[in-house]
Amino acid sequence: MSDKILFVIPAYNEEKNISIPINDIRANFASADIIVVNDCSQDKTVQVLKQLGVNYLDLPINLGYSGAVQTGIKYAKRNDYDYVIQFDGDGQHLATEALKLYDAIKTSKANIVMGSRFLEKTDYKHPFFRSLGTKFFSILIRIITGKKITDPTSGFQILDRKTINMYSQPGEYPEFPDANLIAKIILKGYKVEEISCVMKARLGGVSMHAGVLKPIKYAIRNTYSLLIIGIVSIFREEW
Repeated sequence: MSDKILFVIPAYNEEKNISIPINDIRANFASADIIVVNDCSQDKTVQVLKQLGVNYLDLPINLGYSGAVQTGIKYAKRNDYDYVIQFDGDGQHLATEALKLYDAIKTSKANIVMGSRFLEKTDYKHPFFRSLGTKFFSILIRIITGKKITDPTSGFQILDRKTINMYSQPGEYPEFPDANLIAKIILKGYKVEEISCVMKARLGGVSMHAGVLKPIKYAIRNTYSLLIIGIVSIFREEW
């Protein structure tokens, strides 16, 4: 495999989980490199990373999920990687499925290939309200772009060089980089594809969408952003 591939793994208080994706990648996708972006964890995440001997970036301030992921993407651009695979640090994503993403992007010549939990029936259990939100955002994306995306909140993606370059730019990677970002990049003319992927439930720790206020903020911000993108797309021919 001649391509330079980088797994970007954001981590915040993942001391109980982080060894799982690291060992999985090393066992099943050994040709790829790994960078963990530690987002000011308050637990022993850094100690675990040192014990594992994995490369990591230690952020000086907490940037949140999107800031951590974009930091990893900027690292990929600076170090001339061909592809970035966004991979969660909580054990939900599987390296064997990441191989499928890589095969798909090489075959389809897409700019982004997303792993979908809902393109085909799997054993993944989606909480009721999250399932409603996923369907709602999927409908909005289809209205705005004409493209059907079954899992718009999936963070399991592979990005090509063109996408790496764009996501590295200031203002191009929002606080909640989900449905809104997918809609915008489709309207920019990027080719986005989905393939069915198996994912597991979080094994421990706290999700970034845990609690009551965070999911509400997430839903409001993404809906607002999607509506603005839709309105702007009506009056602008190019992004």
